[in-house]
Amino acid sequence: MQDLSGKIAVVTGAASGIGRGIAESLAAAGMKVVLSDVEPLALEKTTTALRGAGAEVQMAVTDVSDAAQVEALARQTLSAYGAVHVVCNNAGINNVGATPTWLSTLDDWNWILGVNLLGVIHGMRTFLPIMIEQDSEAHIVNTASIAGLAPGNALYSVTKYGVVGLTESMQLELQQGGYKPRLSLLCPGLVNTLILNSERNRPASRPNASPSASGPAAEAARKQLAEAITQAMSPRQVGDQVVAAIRQQRFYILTHPDRIRFVEQRLNALIAAARPGPDAG
Repeated sequence: MQDLSGKIAVVTGAASGIGRGIAESLAAAGMKVVLSDVEPLALEKTTTALRGAGAEVQMAVTDVSDAAQVEALARQTLSAYGAVHVVCNNAGINNVGATPTWLSTLDDWNWILGVNLLGVIHGMRTFLPIMIEQDSEAHIVNTASIAGLAPGNALYSVTKYGVVGLTESMQLELQQGGYKPRLSLLCPGLVNTLILNSERNRPASRPNASPSASGPAAEAARKQLAEAITQAMSPRQVGDQVVAAIRQQRFYILTHPDRIRFVEQRLNALIAAARPGPDAG
């Protein structure tokens, strides 16, 4: 899809972070963007900022873990614009601090699976049939992570591996069926976002009762990660890469080439039937 000007996009998790960066880049390319997020005040602030920059945007408060709310997002988009050409299933959270994995509660699992994996599934189930029915150029970008290609934080990686498998498999289905929509799989490395502050959006129905890592080593690791994030790639840089991939119909969007070595380590371990990780053997 080379010409994005005047076309309609939907971005989830658009109030901040990667979602806002994608929305800014799509708007700069001339698209009309529906901004979706679970944070009303942050979403309103971002909407106002983009409008102030000359973008045509609308806002829709949406919890992507709720299929009915994603369906309402689609209805609002079609009511406003009559079509949808680009959807970025981007909303995501992380549960940094819960350790070890086997002590994570079912509320931890249900929260992160609901947002990171079911949120993408709901987006695909809702918007892809609309795009197929339109029978015109369309593109969906699903946000996974480098953690979906190589092991990391277990709960987070489970959701991102799921997004990778879902997107790769559905791309094959679309190709085999001769359908026009195309997919991209966004696998970013470290980006300057609020991902370490995901608890701000944790619903009361999923309380945090898991033990967190404690002690000097754990605190030092958290501080180091927080400092690294402040120096990481900007969300707008990721957004520009997403726009380029849509125009090129490129499937994999690997924003951090230096992180590919971790994917290679995993594949080498898999081929050798070895343990994953740098000490595979």
